[in-house]
Amino acid sequence: MSRLRSHLWDASGGLVYHWRALRYRRVLWAPFVVQVADWLASWQPPQNELVIVGPSAGYTLNGDFLARFKQVTILEPDPIARSLLRRRFAGMPFVEGRVDCFSSLAGPQALADAYPQAAILFSNVLGQKLAQLDPRWPAALQTALAGHSWASYHDVIATAQAPVQAQARSFTTETSLEEVLVSFWPGGELVLHDHGSFGVLPAQAYAPWSITPAQHHLLGWKSIIVLGSSMVMPGNSGMAGRS
Repeated sequence: MSRLRSHLWDASGGLVYHWRALRYRRVLWAPFVVQVADWLASWQPPQNELVIVGPSAGYTLNGDFLARFKQVTILEPDPIARSLLRRRFAGMPFVEGRVDCFSSLAGPQALADAYPQAAILFSNVLGQKLAQLDPRWPAALQTALAGHSWASYHDVIATAQAPVQAQARSFTTETSLEEVLVSFWPGGELVLHDHGSFGVLPAQAYAPWSITPAQHHLLGWKSIIVLGSSMVMPGNSGMAGRS
């Protein structure tokens, strides 16, 4: 099993990300943080242990969600982020894990085997990792976590153009990426960076996140609950629907 190594320049965190959080989190990031809180509130896995993959300092997480679990294991390569996370959520039962689920095609199964009784949350990390991974990795992840409650919010696209619509929306699996984008950026051609996650990583709903005044992302959300041998796909309460 490959072990997570500490470093500061991870794509899902690092010093630049902490600087952006310090500058923009309280105002510019606020609408997206509210959307994440709504997503997490609607995800009610029965497990009392949670594993968070890539939480950084938890800038998009909230204490009410974390307090639902007796133990929260964090898999975070940024040592500054780990320290800030503990400071921001003082008293939370954090445990630092060392499984690197992105190290190889066997990584997802190593994650599932290491935490068989835990719910697992991928905190805005999968979309940033896809380009570095074996193309078979997403399928391996879904196979490995078939017996787990798990959720992910992850990058779909990035653009310099601010979205017109800020409210998260749910879509059917048949909806194309172009149709999703028009819901948030209507009326014209959009210059973007495609993270390659649409149709590769599962998503039930989408929401924009303005990270800086000149950098805007669209993120997808997916959650699954496993009750014994049964799997439940939670609804998206508080979101505008679209068929």
